[in-house]
Amino acid sequence: MHPLPISSALTPTLTVGELAATRPSSTRVFFRRGIDFCCGGGKTLEEACRRRGLDPQEVLREIQLELERGEEESATWTERSQSELIQHILVRYHEPLREELHRLHGMTLKVLRVHGEKDPERLSQLADTFSTLKDELLPHLDKEERILFPWILSGRPVPQGGPIDRMMFEHEQAGQLLERLRELTGNYEVPPGACNTWRALWNGLETLERDLHEHIHLENNILFPRASGRA
Repeated sequence: MHPLPISSALTPTLTVGELAATRPSSTRVFFRRGIDFCCGGGKTLEEACRRRGLDPQEVLREIQLELERGEEESATWTERSQSELIQHILVRYHEPLREELHRLHGMTLKVLRVHGEKDPERLSQLADTFSTLKDELLPHLDKEERILFPWILSGRPVPQGGPIDRMMFEHEQAGQLLERLRELTGNYEVPPGACNTWRALWNGLETLERDLHEHIHLENNILFPRASGRA
């Protein structure tokens, strides 16, 4: 069987952020392939694939296949207003994230307490890393809601080097912690004999990573560039 021809609109010179913003279903491919489309959205697809040892043409074929499946593309947020996008971020990501951070933190401590003797170093590092992620993300959400989002909604341009750059720096830090969690969980491979809480923790951490990538992508690649006049 011959591979499907790739649309001429899809090229390896497009940035990962552009693809994620204009073709949201591409993020499913990026997540499967381990391509950072939030903090690493400024890299071209070719650069991102080279970093992961992937064939960019093969990744483009996967993206093309996702598009041809005709799955819903309703989240093309480049065509929506800033106020709509912010409301979506608040409801879809901020509110659930607060609850999930507290839930998963309790689970990391429980797994460490009950099963710590099975893999003490790894589970201890996992609990510490997740605690750091939670302690950094919760005030980050507050700053966006109290300072940055109202500023954007006011219509005033946000100066470069101001709160947007700080938020993007904190996104980068969160991305590094997510990478560390993936390393510590062995790509979320559930250990043999793991209890239900352990299994639920691994599943919850993987879902958290996916949601945070989508969340940060919307801010870094769509919301913030428009607010600062870079889009």
